Amino acid sequence: MTSTNEMTGGEALVRALLAHDAGPIFGMGGFQLLPFYDAARRLGLRHHLINDERCGAFAADAYAKVTGRVGLVDATLGPGATNLVTGLVEALNAGSPIVAIVGDAHRDHAWKNMTQESRQAEILRPAAKEVIRVESIKRIPELLGRAFMVATTGRPGPVVLIVPEDLCHGTYGFEDRDFDYDPRYQAAPALRCRPDADALAEAAALLAAAERPLILAGGGVHISQAAPDLQALAEAAQIPVAHTMSGKGAIACTSPLSAGLFGRYDRIANGLIEDSDCLLVIGCKLGEIATKRYTVPTPGKTMIHLDCVAEEIGRTYAPTLPLWGDARAGIRDLGAALTGKAAPVARKDWCDDVVTRMTAWRDMANARLTSEEVPVSMGRMLGELNKILPEDAILIADGGFAAHWSGLFYDSRRAGRGFVPDRGFASIGYGLPGAIGACLGAPDRAVVAITGDGGFNMVLGEIETARRMGLAPTIIVVNNAASGYVKALQHLMYGEGNYQSSDLEETDYAGVANAMGCLGIRVETPDALADALARALAETGRPTVLDVIVTRDPGKMLPAADSRAAQIKKGDRIA
Repeated sequence: MTSTNEMTGGEALVRALLAHDAGPIFGMGGFQLLPFYDAARRLGLRHHLINDERCGAFAADAYAKVTGRVGLVDATLGPGATNLVTGLVEALNAGSPIVAIVGDAHRDHAWKNMTQESRQAEILRPAAKEVIRVESIKRIPELLGRAFMVATTGRPGPVVLIVPEDLCHGTYGFEDRDFDYDPRYQAAPALRCRPDADALAEAAALLAAAERPLILAGGGVHISQAAPDLQALAEAAQIPVAHTMSGKGAIACTSPLSAGLFGRYDRIANGLIEDSDCLLVIGCKLGEIATKRYTVPTPGKTMIHLDCVAEEIGRTYAPTLPLWGDARAGIRDLGAALTGKAAPVARKDWCDDVVTRMTAWRDMANARLTSEEVPVSMGRMLGELNKILPEDAILIADGGFAAHWSGLFYDSRRAGRGFVPDRGFASIGYGLPGAIGACLGAPDRAVVAITGDGGFNMVLGEIETARRMGLAPTIIVVNNAASGYVKALQHLMYGEGNYQSSDLEETDYAGVANAMGCLGIRVETPDALADALARALAETGRPTVLDVIVTRDPGKMLPAADSRAAQIKKGDRIA
């Protein structure tokens, strides 16, 4: 029998979230959402105070990336709402399902210079997949459900639910059935569509006939939870796989079919793309980084492009054959269509050549991965992570060269999302809050984040958040006393000594961590890396900050060729 329950709008929000089996949620309260916070306390919603709303959005984004479930964040009106923008754009560009609950002014007093009032819906609109403003208290459960549906379907993304103060504090007699939801919308992709059967048959014929096919995998493979299926397709059809930074883990980096990263930085993949006679692009937007500023692939390639967003197909490279559909469904259908089709004899030589090229690359890279340089080489640091991290570890890569170095040198040893860079917006400051979200999303897996000292400075207060929550991520601070990526670019473009606003003060981040009740370890020589990482991974109940002192030479800060040897022309961007 249905009962009638008089409750605040804030409590209705909490009950709607609990009905979605949702949580955790990150936020910083204000008067507008106080009934929501009170209900969270009484009803047991997993809510965590964050020190900056942007970091709350970053944590929610990483949680969503790791789990596929909806990440949650809340903010009060005005500065709380506007602080969400950077994190929401990351989620929008990366395809992360997020629901952001935002307070707003009392409707009886709006547009009368209410404290902190702003045109926040208009500010947030370009940063979200959809902005929903609640105008009737009885519609709160309905519209919260709508937010989850939009966040988890199509290309997933962030949805903002704006709740005015009078609706959050007001009361209404809700019925039990108001909180009945379809559980499929708790995670993305909630709905899947298959590519057109005729187009798929044509794609299978192109792949079956190709002597040198190559798969280019983007982050959409992980959004679709398709990595194991992609690896199975690659192995069954003997098709090598290259990946973007977001697509790392689409196939194990240790697989003989792995061609590694492609685009601005690559191992062997750019050469393979040039030599390939059929490219299968899956869940990849082929943006600037992936295409090395739109120069890879060269024009005229036979290309099949599978994506769940039709508007992305052909945006930067016109494919021979577009396939509109879910990545996992499309991969499975292609696998079925290719079953029993014999590959050309030359396919074996192609796959053998991938192994030969990758072996040569690893031989070349070994000097960097084992470097005895002092200060510590970034390559050596990645080499130690490759040796020490468990197979199921999660590596969070902050924006800037933290992602560039780890995208190039780190090996994901199994198919799946074990590498989480913030490449939707590539904002620095993601590493620490991203680690918090990943710890909550995968509590049984080791979580390590790489961030620069500049990025760590932005969000240092969240060390207190992680400690308060009893989380134990390892935060590697790449300490080069600089905004390293910018300084390296200035060195590349303007020459030695011509640096502006790119130097930071030397700081003992291990000491800072210890002062905040965490474990801080300063690493100044390469031989100390292994022990420091082992200690950090063994720590429980609090975060560890590894303050790794790396080169101050801006000519060695980028992961590609030594900047001092690079030849560039005006207008080039090679890094």
